[in-house]
Amino acid sequence: MNGPRHFLDLWEIEAADLRAILDDAHARKARRTGWPKGRVDADAPGRDRVLAMVFQKNSTRTWFSFDAAIRQIGGASIIATDAQMQLGRGETIEDTARVLSRMVDAVMIRANSHLDIRALAAAASVPVINGLSDSSHPCQIMADLMTFEEHRGPLAGKTLAWVGDGNNVCSSFIHAAPKFGYRLAIAAPAAYAPDDQDVARALGRQGRIEVTQDPRAAVAGADLVIADTWISMGDQDKFPRLEALEPYQVNEALMALAAPRALFMHCLPAHRGEEMTAAVIDGPQSVVWDEAENRIHTQKSILAWCFGAL
Repeated sequence: MNGPRHFLDLWEIEAADLRAILDDAHARKARRTGWPKGRVDADAPGRDRVLAMVFQKNSTRTWFSFDAAIRQIGGASIIATDAQMQLGRGETIEDTARVLSRMVDAVMIRANSHLDIRALAAAASVPVINGLSDSSHPCQIMADLMTFEEHRGPLAGKTLAWVGDGNNVCSSFIHAAPKFGYRLAIAAPAAYAPDDQDVARALGRQGRIEVTQDPRAAVAGADLVIADTWISMGDQDKFPRLEALEPYQVNEALMALAAPRALFMHCLPAHRGEEMTAAVIDGPQSVVWDEAENRIHTQKSILAWCFGAL
């Protein structure tokens, strides 16, 4: 008997499934043009389904986009932080998974530890979705890739440049590279380089991954430049990070080295004057607001896939 369809890391999901999710997201967004946000999609693939949303970390986009997503496909949500649950008082992640599996149809968790997400999925009898962990952020990257396709077409053969901390978001871009055929150039200081295992796995699957400490080399000719906050939730080394990452700011001079029609993305929240300048994020090459909105559309399709509707 097949188990539930979890959405935990992009590297372990078939490329055809990821492609189907993005195609569905594009179609769903197009069909909603001019609609009020609360109207349910005609096919309602989440009708009568309940999504549990568990937050161990603060959230704006993940919280609102998943809540909007499940409503737009006809379902409902139950939302709690771990402090509001027995999970915050020592109940095991496995017991939490078994209980929630009896009460809801899927669980999205924004977790401190990727090991907790894996343990939750192993014990759950319903789909578990990784809404963010310390190791990856797959839902964000699906929205980013959708946004690029909206503006610049197919990803295959394009160059994406990541500049800054080789963090969990960077990891998911690495995971997706062999699936979609883009070249990923990563510029990061040695102390904050991307995970070696992620890079090795992608290279072993014919992924085009290049890692350098030179942001100018990474950005040269890129079709997309991506930045992220230098201080993530849980980071304890603020001042060493700021010092090491200061040369990696995405400013107008760095963007000028990218392709003439290059886009800029940032998953937000942004810190103008740190990882990028205001002129970049608020300028004409920035698509960060489309990127944020597209969290709703891709997550609707991720939920539909988890429910077996794709």
